[in-house]
Amino acid sequence: MLLQEAFNKEIFPALKAKLGLKNSMLVPKLTKIVVNVTTGDVLVNPKLLDTIAVELGMITCQKPALTKSKKSIAQFKLRENVNIGAMVTLRGSRMYDFYNRLINVAVPRTRDFKGFSKRSFDGNGNYTLGITEQIIFPEILPEKVDKIRGMNITFCTNASSDDHARELLVALGFPFRS
Repeated sequence: MLLQEAFNKEIFPALKAKLGLKNSMLVPKLTKIVVNVTTGDVLVNPKLLDTIAVELGMITCQKPALTKSKKSIAQFKLRENVNIGAMVTLRGSRMYDFYNRLINVAVPRTRDFKGFSKRSFDGNGNYTLGITEQIIFPEILPEKVDKIRGMNITFCTNASSDDHARELLVALGFPFRS
């Protein structure tokens, strides 16, 4: 069974009962997943951005959008409106497919993995984690990678508090540190 179907049929009612919510609109749901890759090496070699975009596209199965710098910073030799990274916003079935691949395939391939921190919530029910290597995803061939790059992954929920968002992620099988 797909994760989205499992959420709608099993996890959603169980979460509603566990949190003691009477209105089903208050039950927390995953609304989107944002994957972001940014590197300072792009300032020296702008062609790296094409490689980053291709790798991110293979990981997420969606074409990434290029991100631009918001302001100039002289110490970093950064100008305003220069492409410095790529990002993808996943919603719907692609979001659940990516979540499933991340938790069940990619994360177990991480060396010395002990779980993710429970303290990375932002106060509004969103959780952000950093991955240091893109090669944990099976879509990326390690022999074709020129440099190991990390990424930030943000799980956005409609939860009213961090506790409700944590319960949602636990119900979806998120590996928190114990």
